[in-house]
Amino acid sequence: MHDDSALVEARLNRFVRERLQPAIYRATTPLEVTAWVVPGEPVSFAEAVSRPFTPFAVGEAWGRPWGTVWFHLTGTVPPKWAGLAETRIEVVVDLGFTVAVPGFQAEGTAYNPDGRLLKGVEALNRAVTVTGEIVDMYIEAAANPNIAADFSFTPTPLGDLATAGTTPLYTLRQADVAARDTQAWHLLQDVVALDGLRRELPAASPRRANILRALERCLDLLDPDDVGGTAAVGRAALADVLASPANASAHRVHAVGHAHIDSAWLWPVRETVRKVARTFSNVLDLIDRYPDFVFAASSAQQYAWLQDGYPELFERVRRAVAAGNFVPAGGMWVESDTNMPGGEALARQFVAGKGFFLREFGVEPLEVWLPDSFGYSAALPQIVQAAGSRWFLTQKLSWNDTNVFPHHSFLWEGLDGSRTFTHFPPVADYNAQLSGLELARAERLYSEKGVANTSLVPFGWGDGGGGPTEEMIAAAHRTASLEGSPTVELSSPRRFFEAAEAEYAAPPVWSGELYLEFHRGTLTSQARTKQGNRRCEHLLREADLWATTAFIRSGAEYPRAALENAWQTVLLQQFHDILPGSSIAWVHQQAEREYARVAGVLEGVIEASVRALCGPGDDAILLNAGPYAQEGVPALCGVTQVADSLLGATIARSPAGWVLSNRHVRVTIDADGLFTSIYDRHAEREVVPPGARANLLTLHRDTPTQWDAWDIDTPNARLFEALTDAETVEQLDHLPHGQVGVRVTRRFGASTITQDVTLAQASSAIDLTFNIDWHERQKLLRLNFALDVAADRAASEIQFGHIFRPTHANTSWDAARFETVAHRWVHVGEPGFGVAVANDSTYGHSITRTAFASEADAAPRIGTTVSLSLLRAPLFPDPTADQGRHELRVALRVGASIPDAVYEGYRLNLPIRSLTGVGSTPVEPLLTVDNPAVVIEAVKLAEDGSGDVIVRVYEAHGTRALARVIRSFESAAVVETDLLERPVISAAVIEADDAALTLELRPFQLVTLRYRRM
Repeated sequence: MHDDSALVEARLNRFVRERLQPAIYRATTPLEVTAWVVPGEPVSFAEAVSRPFTPFAVGEAWGRPWGTVWFHLTGTVPPKWAGLAETRIEVVVDLGFTVAVPGFQAEGTAYNPDGRLLKGVEALNRAVTVTGEIVDMYIEAAANPNIAADFSFTPTPLGDLATAGTTPLYTLRQADVAARDTQAWHLLQDVVALDGLRRELPAASPRRANILRALERCLDLLDPDDVGGTAAVGRAALADVLASPANASAHRVHAVGHAHIDSAWLWPVRETVRKVARTFSNVLDLIDRYPDFVFAASSAQQYAWLQDGYPELFERVRRAVAAGNFVPAGGMWVESDTNMPGGEALARQFVAGKGFFLREFGVEPLEVWLPDSFGYSAALPQIVQAAGSRWFLTQKLSWNDTNVFPHHSFLWEGLDGSRTFTHFPPVADYNAQLSGLELARAERLYSEKGVANTSLVPFGWGDGGGGPTEEMIAAAHRTASLEGSPTVELSSPRRFFEAAEAEYAAPPVWSGELYLEFHRGTLTSQARTKQGNRRCEHLLREADLWATTAFIRSGAEYPRAALENAWQTVLLQQFHDILPGSSIAWVHQQAEREYARVAGVLEGVIEASVRALCGPGDDAILLNAGPYAQEGVPALCGVTQVADSLLGATIARSPAGWVLSNRHVRVTIDADGLFTSIYDRHAEREVVPPGARANLLTLHRDTPTQWDAWDIDTPNARLFEALTDAETVEQLDHLPHGQVGVRVTRRFGASTITQDVTLAQASSAIDLTFNIDWHERQKLLRLNFALDVAADRAASEIQFGHIFRPTHANTSWDAARFETVAHRWVHVGEPGFGVAVANDSTYGHSITRTAFASEADAAPRIGTTVSLSLLRAPLFPDPTADQGRHELRVALRVGASIPDAVYEGYRLNLPIRSLTGVGSTPVEPLLTVDNPAVVIEAVKLAEDGSGDVIVRVYEAHGTRALARVIRSFESAAVVETDLLERPVISAAVIEADDAALTLELRPFQLVTLRYRRM
């Protein structure tokens, strides 16, 4: 027979476009429209409906950027529609939607006259079901700009309310009551499912041909002038091919409804609150009609917004959770970034998130649901287990730009040896629609074939919200068992993980971080947001510590509500498009304001706690909240006097430049403000390679191929200008006793950098303080240290430990890891000698083996370059990113071991605090530890309000460690707990007596102790 398949396909495509899709509605009737324009920020339903509404015409423009207009739609259902078979009456609204996906443009929320939220109205979900003969409905329409603009990455002023303008963005195109032909709609779903499958089958497949001919027969039977009247006959023609069951060996898909709602991104946090309401109401509408549908939603913060702003909707969600159709997932406060939050902050993501779900719904998610974060810390498996969770899911690794991740179900091994069963869905999309293309891709890419056969597909419109649609559920039903397709089961995360784990007895192991080979610039973009996070994390540590100490020592009231609010604010800002710096200007401006507010609250908590401890007086107290003694102040305590050392550092001029020196180190700073020599007096060793200079700032081209705020591309590493010209290099006066230093001033482009280089009397660390007035565009500023250290790997601090990464580029995996995260320090070393570089607000680093050529060496000398990425200036999505003033600190310590690096990280981030006008009573530590490898990371009161003391410790040096933890307060007993402060079988506590316990920790082990109060 002749092959006319191309003609049949063309006929089908045109029929669907021109006949079938328009036949979904039998008839439409316009509704009467009135409107009220909200003059400022969004208002409640009650306030809106109390305002005067005026007539509004279809075809009229509406909606200044980020504005809100309330539309009131009224009318009646035509009597002739009564009794129509296979008909559903709906209100259909077009706010001026485009073909772009929902969530990136105008959105609406439909209410009945009593204020009950009905559902969202969005580009691909425009209808609201009507019951009864009268139509009376309000639509809260949000004029959210399409910042994405098809991701052309074009700079736009629309991301800042101050520059967005007032010109209306949208036109109301439709506000009708309509009669939906349900048979025609079901026929369309049949055709879409079958044709989507057919397109993915091999060209020579009999099944592909059978489907095509069935579709052809369907077209023959349909009357183009009466599609609705002949739809049933058309469906009958497709019944046999739809009923043909899946192969016994077909891939098994668990389809989990979800909506990846970014807590902020190309819209502000306040808009996300409304997105959550729209999406969750959409879901509840679907649950009412499809009892087998299950929806999973993560981020306790989003439920909390709903509880606060939409209490009636929240109660409906609560009922759906109890029925098992609505599943709280993930267990974190938000879908957090995992590269940059500190260890205690990641722990608190679970404490806050799971605590909310247990308290409000009585459920505990056992999976960690992070489809879209930009890489995953090697500390996560241990934190997941410590939170009482079992499984982990991510989708983002499908975005790798160099290597294909080799597994889809595997055991992920963290830095302490903890292993978590992990799934990486082969569908390679966290906004799936359950199309034939997506299901075929999931089966084709699944890498565990032959030993396992089950994967998860997260479906539903996300990013900007919307969630699953009725069409997606229809696709799931039609592909439940369909020959040539994977089987599809509407499922939940837990059902999937239990099935996947049961079928895969010996999954492969991936050890270490899950590095995303993409979006490396998120470690640097929006430096003020990152600095706010780092500063507030450490202020929270101090506030928790001193408030707990004051409660125990003096009976002061514990400021639980203030601390909880501060933690929740910081945890929200750690969302994976806020902390990474990839949001619009509005988001980052708000984040900076929130950090300032939190810092003010925490400073108040600290001061009030210390004054309660010390009492009134005229003395000054020095407080050390860090885990190590510094400047003569022991760890976790406060003293009123510290003996001064008679030995100070010195400064002198020489022909080579300024020389700063003490008994540990000597640094020479030339006329360009660069380090020509760093001499370790103990090792009797020069650290700067011959012919090289350290402390070099470089200005790199920063024009990513795409994803401006997200990406740093490899060519930009070699395309730079060295900022060697110094305007001035002059001695610093009026430094604290025992310190010496110089100030280096540089001007370039429209920017100025002032750098203070100081050396203290008893330190091997050279401190660098930068004040930067930054006005460059699409540039990357790096600080570079050329080191005569032949390190084959570098250690970088992450949460509760550190990770080693190679400094070479032997493999494509090594080469792709050219920009990496470190928290407070990095360390490079060779046997017997090392150098640590610490920072107070920088996360992006590049550490490479370098060949240094000089006249002193016959061949290039192999050393290491440590580069810190300080500032960027991307134009999208925030064209003003990073502009203005920045202050940051870096320290370089020579002759340093990894324990020295750990110390420097804490010293720089938890400096000694001074408080005046207090009594002379010292602040004694609640606990002490006799092994510096074991760090007390957090001291707080228990979440349950019992007054029990919670202490979080970890092994920081990467060694096995025995340590005695000695308490100095009354306690009835101590137990080891999980992060949620529930007792666990203790493996770490090997001995306990009245005042102390002995811990035996493996490298990087995290332990939470609960001291029960008397």
